[in-house]
Amino acid sequence: MSGPLSGVKVLEIAGIGPGPFCGMLLADMGADVLRVDRTKENDLGLPVPPEYDIMSRGRRSIALDLKQPDSIQTVLALAARADALIEGFRPGVTERLGLGPDACFARNPRLVYGRITGWGQDGPLAQAAGHDINYIALSGALHAIGHKDGPPVPPLNLVGDFGGGGMVLAFGIACALFEARASGKGQVIDAAMSEGAAGLMAMFYGRMAAGQWRDERGVNVLDTGAPWYGTYETADGKYVAIGSIEGRFYAELLQRLGLDPAALPGQHERTRWPELRAAFSAAFRSRTRDEWCREMEGTDVCFAPVLSLAEAPQHAHNRARGAFVDIAGVTQPAPSPRYSRTPGAIVRSAPRRGEGGAQALADWGFNQSEIEGFRARGALMLDS
Repeated sequence: MSGPLSGVKVLEIAGIGPGPFCGMLLADMGADVLRVDRTKENDLGLPVPPEYDIMSRGRRSIALDLKQPDSIQTVLALAARADALIEGFRPGVTERLGLGPDACFARNPRLVYGRITGWGQDGPLAQAAGHDINYIALSGALHAIGHKDGPPVPPLNLVGDFGGGGMVLAFGIACALFEARASGKGQVIDAAMSEGAAGLMAMFYGRMAAGQWRDERGVNVLDTGAPWYGTYETADGKYVAIGSIEGRFYAELLQRLGLDPAALPGQHERTRWPELRAAFSAAFRSRTRDEWCREMEGTDVCFAPVLSLAEAPQHAHNRARGAFVDIAGVTQPAPSPRYSRTPGAIVRSAPRRGEGGAQALADWGFNQSEIEGFRARGALMLDS
């Protein structure tokens, strides 16, 4: 293992969305993540075959039936040797299973117990079902995304599941692990996607309080309201993105579009933004996306082509940076961020249920007799 978290042992109770994403981030940074899978297939989320399950990369797996007392004892034995635990059940479920924080702390007082839910561990909605779209709706984020006079547009599940969920939990675990080195004590992390998404909106809440942001969609600088911050169709039906906010960047945009500033409304004349947008639209439709790339890419216009998932890994900048890698024939994002001394790495593809479990237990310090005892009590472990 390489990476800044090398040597950190993480026990991940299998889930969907933010939990697996958090596990991927920790594994990419060198943590030894052992996932506790179910022994049978389930209908959770949107499952894909393991070879395409990018968020589950870097793990090894042990499969257990958590309805069985012996399995609970196995998980507690693993928690006793872990530095951190990830679980994404509804509040109270792990307590009912016998795997709640108190039970785990009794075995391991230094354990960092990471919990990720949509609404948090308490409050009126704590027990309600939901998905990303619901959590970001409650945070104010969903209302802010979309065009004027149009409905809110879900930004995939980037804001709740991943940005406000998995990343926040990973940050919380890293912080708690750092603190535990000094205190010798673990703690519970209550990460709520609705609150994480609200945190991502900090700048906008601040600007609204300052009178610089209207509580409407599509009328502000960064939400498709400003014509100089948005996307435009090109002659070949593709799109480019511009973000020419600053005056000097805006001036270069006009120059490269071949537009005379004297014949246009001022950059910040909001009432005339529709005129400005029409002029930009007509200009961008006069050339193909590749032609605009040759004209603007790498300049101070603040420009980029809008690339599809298939196109992005092939872009020259992404190739030069190694932003995407190929693992077992599957193109996927490389670990991020980058470290000068302890780089992260993808050490393996997603495991099948139980794959690598026996070796993981050996690496965690269990002897062969103990491992065979786990097998006898129903743990599924594959040696390869």
